[in-house]
Amino acid sequence: MSKAEARVKEVISFFKNNDTVLGYRKLMDCVIDTQDLNLYREVISLTDWKEKHPEQEEEFINRSLNILEQVSKIPVTEYNTENPVVVGNDLIKSYGQNRFKLGPVPVKIKKGEVYGLVGENGNGKTTLLRVLAKELKYDEGELNFNFDKSFNSNYDLRSNLVYIPQRTQKWYGSLKDNLKFVLSNYGIPPEENETRVMMMIARFGLWNYKHLKWNELSSGYKMRFELARTLLRQPELLLLDEPLANLDVLAQQVILEDLKSICNSINNPIALILSSQQLYEVEKISDKVIYLENGKYKDNKTTVEDEENQLIVEIDCDADRAKLLSVFSNQKLEKIIYNGGIYVVYFNEETSFSSILEILGKHKIDVTYTRNISKSTRRFFVS
Repeated sequence: MSKAEARVKEVISFFKNNDTVLGYRKLMDCVIDTQDLNLYREVISLTDWKEKHPEQEEEFINRSLNILEQVSKIPVTEYNTENPVVVGNDLIKSYGQNRFKLGPVPVKIKKGEVYGLVGENGNGKTTLLRVLAKELKYDEGELNFNFDKSFNSNYDLRSNLVYIPQRTQKWYGSLKDNLKFVLSNYGIPPEENETRVMMMIARFGLWNYKHLKWNELSSGYKMRFELARTLLRQPELLLLDEPLANLDVLAQQVILEDLKSICNSINNPIALILSSQQLYEVEKISDKVIYLENGKYKDNKTTVEDEENQLIVEIDCDADRAKLLSVFSNQKLEKIIYNGGIYVVYFNEETSFSSILEILGKHKIDVTYTRNISKSTRRFFVS
């Protein structure tokens, strides 16, 4: 089964289980990969109908499945993601003697991959993104781009990448007009321009906001606008600085799911690097996570000598340290650290996480939260 066939099958299962919100977003991703403007128009028409008839879910599902059947008949060529589009070797950026220094940082990212960038504020995340975006010159190392679209100048190179800072610039006019302006710069004919823009508006849940202005949108919808604008530009590399800032939990999950979908396009994947304070949410969608501390590089594949093969567990519970020491006494416990209201408990490599959960339950300890962070970059924050 091809990747395209597997994705269509997945979307069908969403609709058959009445998970229509996620299913429809995934359906639109399938349609976008066909680049068939007639199917775009069908989706646009269905989106308009759906907003006017929100109670007719059964009819909506049937119409969606009809579009999906048409999608399944259109061959989609899978993009070869083997070769990295960005390779950075030992990148160093220094702000002067006795001042902040980033690096050395290695970077290698392929299309279809999500590269998370985490660390406390002031540790170099934005600096690294700006270096990769060619906004800052690095002092040492090597940085190469291997884009499909040729570039003869720095301007041409930067047209193949999009950098979205944490604070985006204000724009004027309506959301829809701004998106149409993006495509007009690429010489897209008016009718096609309208169709592609309306498709992006539908895909990113902006249908009821298309005529609003910048100051009438929430932070979440401003970010959705940025993603719609990005997809219209079809970059090969996307760099995002704190895209989840000021978003509620649900909005964060939707944005991350959309980002993963953008990157995983079958025939037009994008390489993505995003920084965020939302560590666990980013780790869920990332193929690799970089951790920066005082400009120094680590990642979630890094093995730290004194943590090798350890089980490291975070626990928020009603028990005190003495109680935890007692219940874990036979579990090859190595140390307990109390870190910001949460216990960080280190065990020998022979201890399993499931056995820890079993013991907590057996002793009826009321656990508010627990997580195995042995392979998470979270272990760098608490070590």
